[in-house]
Amino acid sequence: MTAKGIVYVIDDDEAMRDSLHFLLDSSGYKVTLFDTAQAFLDVLPGLAFGCVVSDVRMPGLDGIELLKRMKAQHSPFPILIMTGHGDVPLAVEAMKLGAVDFVEKPFEDDPLTAMIESALRQAAPAAKNEAIAQDIAARVASLSPRERQVMQGLVAGLSNKLIARDYDISPRTIEVYRANVMTKMQANSLSELVRLAMRAGLLND
Repeated sequence: MTAKGIVYVIDDDEAMRDSLHFLLDSSGYKVTLFDTAQAFLDVLPGLAFGCVVSDVRMPGLDGIELLKRMKAQHSPFPILIMTGHGDVPLAVEAMKLGAVDFVEKPFEDDPLTAMIESALRQAAPAAKNEAIAQDIAARVASLSPRERQVMQGLVAGLSNKLIARDYDISPRTIEVYRANVMTKMQANSLSELVRLAMRAGLLND
């Protein structure tokens, strides 16, 4: 059975973690539990896209600080905040920092799972775009300085001869660099290379 999506639960209360694990697992989600926000942040760069469900009041790093850190990292993960009664001001602050919603404890099961489903559905396109942007940036980073110069010449519409003249090297050498650029950028055509350069922000208006 394919999971509906991934949910990362962050709460210092073991009983709450166990309860959420049971609820979400039985609802078809793949669940990973964390007892502190720091433990989650430590592994965040390697985590697959998912929805974060975090308590707002925790020892050490609280839910508000977690939101600030994730915002600073441009994380595409949607975040739902769990609050206690009387924590509405904290919940409002969380929403201002990018939380997609908040739920007051104790909460009903169905509204929570509906919130998670909605959060994942709405955030998925942005997460996909972010992943693509990171992939393209990694391809650009793999280019040597000379390959990057050749790529910029190509997307500017210069011929191999003109690029060779600019850098005082032979057109044959430019052909080798051009082949390397196309391979590393995973581009099958010049138009595809131009599109990738635009996505990477290498083309000025």
